Amino acid sequence: MSVGTSGRIVIEVDVELKRMLYACLEKEHITLKQWFVRSASTYLRNVEQPSLFAPACLDSEKVVA
Repeated sequence: MSVGTSGRIVIEVDVELKRMLYACLEKEHITLKQWFVRSASTYLRNVEQPSLFAPACLDSEKVVA
């Protein structure tokens, strides 16, 4: 995976997922950028300080049931 030096993050997702995500964000009156920054910040906080009740890693291959 290539990681550039700019502040941009570019990903390709399924068109239906994109449509549903934008529809939900519109209902909450937030932008994709606001949602991403909030979600990424929460994820990083949880990685740095894992919850006692959730797996430290969200990678399904590493979570043992």
